[in-house]
Amino acid sequence: MSEQMDQQVNMGFVVAIVAVATIGGLLFGYDSGAVNGTQDGLKSAFALSDEGLGFTVGSLLIGCTIGATLSGRLADLFGRRNVMMLAAVLFLVGALIQGLAGSQPLFVFARIMGGMAVGAASVLSPAYVSEVAPANIRGRMTTLQQIMIISGLTAAFVVNYYLAAAAGKSTSEIAGLPAWRWMYLMQAIPAAVFLVALFFIPESPRYLVAKGRDDDARTVLTKLFGAQTAVTKLSEIKASFSDHKPRLSDVLAKGTVLRPIVWAGILIAVFQQLVGINVIFYYGATLWQLAGFTENDALLINIASGVVSIGACIVTVLLVDKIGRKPLLLIGSIGMSATLLAMVYAFSQGTLDAQGQLSLSPELGLIAVVAANLYVIFFNASWGPVMWVMLGEMFPNQIRGSALAVAGFAQWGSNYLIVQTFPIMAAGLGLALSYSFYAGCAIVSFFLVRTFIKETAGKELEAMEG
Repeated sequence: MSEQMDQQVNMGFVVAIVAVATIGGLLFGYDSGAVNGTQDGLKSAFALSDEGLGFTVGSLLIGCTIGATLSGRLADLFGRRNVMMLAAVLFLVGALIQGLAGSQPLFVFARIMGGMAVGAASVLSPAYVSEVAPANIRGRMTTLQQIMIISGLTAAFVVNYYLAAAAGKSTSEIAGLPAWRWMYLMQAIPAAVFLVALFFIPESPRYLVAKGRDDDARTVLTKLFGAQTAVTKLSEIKASFSDHKPRLSDVLAKGTVLRPIVWAGILIAVFQQLVGINVIFYYGATLWQLAGFTENDALLINIASGVVSIGACIVTVLLVDKIGRKPLLLIGSIGMSATLLAMVYAFSQGTLDAQGQLSLSPELGLIAVVAANLYVIFFNASWGPVMWVMLGEMFPNQIRGSALAVAGFAQWGSNYLIVQTFPIMAAGLGLALSYSFYAGCAIVSFFLVRTFIKETAGKELEAMEG
């Protein structure tokens, strides 16, 4: 009872540090969304072909894979907060260079730098939140990461919309610079806020214990949960490490075989991408036009879609600690399977012209666009946030950093492969077969989750097994 009372008294502090940590998610979304509206400027400034533009924009994902892979291990060596600070610096410098770069190689270098920050923030923000939040609300606190990601995307759309409107078009100038360059430079503002705010939050108590800094860990735990609870929690955290210092090899069960819990983390990380979320709106503008909207409405529709997605995440906030992580994943798999199959049906009746433009009847276009938006709602109410929740909490203390490195590599690596292979699949196999693959993965994900994923809701991190 006293522990519960202590946690209630300190909830303001918990919420405050969670809010700071999840600014990393905001930057994750902002950096990913800022490129929308800058393609014309990039092609003009650097004389890019369509292929060159694709690589220039997509190079962010290369950085994401590197950042996600390195950050988990670096967090074990130098601390969660310190590595998030490094990510904030990379965000800040990357934004400035992208906005001012005079050559394509320099821009790509900065894009990869920003991607490393995105990858690091994507795994460390939820991990840090899981290590400071009380078990009974840990899912809700970590789900804020996904809300911040979508908020960042939406903010980028809004900023780009107004910058383009102020200049007349993205290649016209504002204060001596083309509007598209300001779209990248504006990222520096939230990056600077993130960097400064990180100085005001404590290091993760789990990391402090792993480094033998028990007094510092007790101080943090006391601020979070009260003096009485801090003593108990410190003892439990120390027992979970058993005097073992985290190593990258901890992810192995024996020899070169990964632990079952690490395979489970890889499973949900990879299938979050295999269901096709990052290509679902590849033909989004065309679908909206087929449903009766004008091309000029596209950016405003993106903003509206972002708001709807945030609403879906709020549903997850309300449910994730009540019904659990696993049921939400299963519901999401069913919903995504049904909506993807509806898209397959619509696409199977359509054709692509010589320019690769989709041609559907108005009725089929409406089916496709409704199904696509329902798909996004199901994703953002389940696999979108819950995957990050589980990666942040499902691994035992002694392997969390190393396991996040492996799962982060798998997540961003599969993200890159899906985005790069979709145009090839769409051209070679057609949209119906391409989306059949994503639908098949959504169906398979249901059975994999039901078989291999264990519920983590309400469990203390020290009780995680594997």
